Amino acid sequence: MIMVALRMLFGDKAKYFGIIMGVTLATMVITQQGSIFVGLMSRTFATITDMPQAKIWVMDPKVQFIDDVKPLQDTELQRVRSVEGVEWAVPFYKGLIRVRMEDGTFQNCNLFGIDDATLIGGPQRLIEGSLSDLRRSDSVILDQIGSTTKLARPLPDGTKAPARPGNTLEINDRRGVVVGIADAKRTFQSQPIIWTTYTRAMQFAPRERKMLSFVLADVAPGESVAEVCKRITERTGLAAYTSDQFAWLTVLYFVKNTGIPINFGIAVVLGLVVGAVITGFMFYSFTLDNLRYFGTLKAMGVTDGRILGMIVMQALIVGVLGWGLGVGIAAFFGSGAKNTPLAFRMIWQLLFVSGAATVIICVLAAMLSIRRVVALEPAVVFKG
Repeated sequence: MIMVALRMLFGDKAKYFGIIMGVTLATMVITQQGSIFVGLMSRTFATITDMPQAKIWVMDPKVQFIDDVKPLQDTELQRVRSVEGVEWAVPFYKGLIRVRMEDGTFQNCNLFGIDDATLIGGPQRLIEGSLSDLRRSDSVILDQIGSTTKLARPLPDGTKAPARPGNTLEINDRRGVVVGIADAKRTFQSQPIIWTTYTRAMQFAPRERKMLSFVLADVAPGESVAEVCKRITERTGLAAYTSDQFAWLTVLYFVKNTGIPINFGIAVVLGLVVGAVITGFMFYSFTLDNLRYFGTLKAMGVTDGRILGMIVMQALIVGVLGWGLGVGIAAFFGSGAKNTPLAFRMIWQLLFVSGAATVIICVLAAMLSIRRVVALEPAVVFKG
């Protein structure tokens, strides 16, 4: 019976490819849009994931996400350091600042001020220069994407050249000397990133009464990160999150307060509906064309259960093929967009989501056909 089902399925090539294309379209849209959504959300906490040394982030309790900076008093750093279980704690400044380009235009940039002594919080991967070069006078490090795009130097012929070590920037009427180029993840706002020491960041940034953005900390050997976070909160009154907790806090803020999930959700639902409609119509039409064969099998004594098994198997075959093609096309698209501003991150959970959607489409398509086959009278086969 399996061979009969396969011959029926492959015999009508037009409908066979039509059914597969319906499943492929739905799977591709769901996987592609889902990957773009995940990639976009990943950029919201890129600053956190780029600092793996910081197991704990300490901040004002009212901070809602990574860019919602509510400065602390500098004395809070010592209070965090005094908590039992804290191995080390360092200051971290994060702010938005304007950089004046050589042609007189201004560019907003993210300014990160890291601990002067340990340089914790600095970029992990440097393409040019060394992190220790930040101890030089007026030194700054730029991210690679920003140095080749928004912070590129204008040339006399109208073209632009990437910023390189030795170039200077005017940051809030102060001189900054580029000493390195770092490989960093794109942020949600895609603004260039400038790293410097915490003390120098205080000079670059507009002066305020409170300047400390976050306290980065790690736990002593043998201590639980969650337990130390709880102690910091109880003894200082500040919010202390693990890096994963802070990342999820950031993601949930954007999910709840922006239209991004709705926009991508609509695209995914449309892909699912369109794929289900195409697949269901083509599979139902395929079943109608083969009713005489199903009727003949029933007349020969084949039970409804065996025939339903044949239909389900046919649906599963086109589902697996369509799912594989859809995921492959989405992955190929993501590979092509790797070095572009487009956010794309395909995680394994998306494969299960698209697989579940494929199962739903195939089940709906099979149910339409099953109803017609079950109600079929074998005698209709022998009618003239």
